[in-house]
Amino acid sequence: MSDSQALVWLPFEADDLGGAPSSLRYELFLPEDGGEVPPSVSEVELYVPPYQFSPRDSDVMSQMGSLRFVQSLSAGIDHLLPFIPEGVTLCRGAGIHDASTAELAVALVLAAQRGIPDISRAQDRGEWSPQWTPSLADRKVLIVGYGSVGAAIERRLDGFEVEVSRVARTARSGIAGLSELPSLLPRADIVILVVPHTEQTHGMVDAEFLARMQDGALLVNVARGPVVQTDALLAELDSGRLRAALDVTDPEPLPEGHPLWRAPGLLVSPHVGGASSAMWPRAHRLVREQLERFAAAQPLQHVVTGDY
Repeated sequence: MSDSQALVWLPFEADDLGGAPSSLRYELFLPEDGGEVPPSVSEVELYVPPYQFSPRDSDVMSQMGSLRFVQSLSAGIDHLLPFIPEGVTLCRGAGIHDASTAELAVALVLAAQRGIPDISRAQDRGEWSPQWTPSLADRKVLIVGYGSVGAAIERRLDGFEVEVSRVARTARSGIAGLSELPSLLPRADIVILVVPHTEQTHGMVDAEFLARMQDGALLVNVARGPVVQTDALLAELDSGRLRAALDVTDPEPLPEGHPLWRAPGLLVSPHVGGASSAMWPRAHRLVREQLERFAAAQPLQHVVTGDY
C-alpha cells in the first residue's frame, strides 16, 4: 500500500495514540492555527483533519499530491464529501461519537419529558414551581436510523421500561425499513432521529411525516439539521400538538431572532452530541487501528461509498 516511510498528518500528537506504528512518519498540523503550510504537504498519504473542519482544510488537501486516504473524526461526512479530491478514499469516524451522542439523546429525552428546562428557569427566578410531567417509563420509542449510534441509544434506554422500535434504510431482523415508517410513526411517543444526511434523508421529516406522529409526541434530532423541514416543525410546535428536542438545526448555527428560539415545547442544544470527554479516547483508538492497517498494507475500515 505504501512505503515504510509514508507520511501521516494528525491533528494531535502521535504519542496520544498510545502506540502508533513506528514504520510511518507523523507530523502534527492544525490548519486553523493559520501558520504556513509545511513543504511536506506534497508527501502526505493519510490525513486526519481536525474534528472542526474548516475551509482552510479543503485548501490544504488540494495541495496533497500524494494523498490517498482521509480519516474523518466525525461520524457524519456530508460536510466533507465536496472537498475530498478525486481518487482519495474517505473513512468515517465510526464509533467515535456513539457514546457521547447516545448520552445526549437520552438526556434530551429525559429533560423534555420531565420538564427540566422549566425547572431550571424557575430556579433562575428563585421560584419553587412543582409540575406534573410525562415519564419516560412506559413510552414507545422509535429510533430512526438504527446503526451504531442507534444501538448505543437503545442500550442506554435499557432499564427505563420503554418499548423500542427500530428503523433503518434496509430492513433486517428486528429492524424495519424506511418504507415502514408511515405505519410506525402513529404508535410512537418519542421519535429519535439518527439518520445520516443524504439525498434520501434530506427533508424527510416533512409536514406529512410530522402529521403522522401522535398528539403530544416528542421529536428528538441528533442527526443533521436538514433532515427536518424547519417550517413544517415550527407549524406543529406553534400549534402545541408536538414537542421537540434538537441538537442540530437548519439553519445552523441558529441565528439570533430565529423563530425556533421562541417556539413552544422546544429544547435546543448547540450541536454538542459528540462534544464530550468520551470522544478522544475513541478517536485515538480508531485512528491507531486505521494506521496499523495502513502500515500493514491492509484495507482500511469504514470506507465511505457512494450510498453511504
